[in-house]
Amino acid sequence: MSVLQKMRKRIAIYGGTFDPVHSGHLEIARRVTELFEIDEFLFVPARLAPHKLDREVSGALHRYAMLALATRTDPRLSISTFELDRPERQYTVDTLAHFRAQFVESTDLFFVMGADSWTEITTWREWRRLLTLANLIVVTRPGYEISVAHVDVETAARIVDLRGVTENAVTSEPGGQKIFLSDAVMLDVSATTIRRAANEDDGAKLTTLVPLEVAEYIRKYRLYRNTE
Repeated sequence: MSVLQKMRKRIAIYGGTFDPVHSGHLEIARRVTELFEIDEFLFVPARLAPHKLDREVSGALHRYAMLALATRTDPRLSISTFELDRPERQYTVDTLAHFRAQFVESTDLFFVMGADSWTEITTWREWRRLLTLANLIVVTRPGYEISVAHVDVETAARIVDLRGVTENAVTSEPGGQKIFLSDAVMLDVSATTIRRAANEDDGAKLTTLVPLEVAEYIRKYRLYRNTE
């Protein structure tokens, strides 16, 4: 990394409902932080996720509390309540515009998303503008095929394929946001499986899917009971 790059701060933003935060989310945070040499990794829990309006979501306080428990021992991981503090629905483009305005020009922003979200990116509000506000990191499982057929040629030209790269191989020059593809995360956890384990009061199963403190919180407040 050049001297100029070392002077630039790197901040990653990871949005979602985190209902609940689980070991897969944390593995993504830690592997992305290592691979992209991130200085600060921000979880940004959503009050309402536009693409999950058909599913009931746990209260903001519970989801924030579980994130706080899950990240408290890792100083690289932080939580932003930007979306939780706003009663109206927030779109990713608005959230990224907020952080882009908040941080100085010497900051490189990265927005983390899963492969499923990438396949739907053209349905997101102002998706082309979104891609100008931050670098994208698309996290996928090893062996999972990622399509670029749904984006235009100009967008596809910005893709940097890092699948197979496992350590410190990323450089990012100022300007010209990139779209990085990474399969460095091996863990794949289903929130549905977690909610089923909680509903069945299967503590042993639950602690394999979420941090122990989060499992204890779920059981204490009887979250995800009587759910399908």
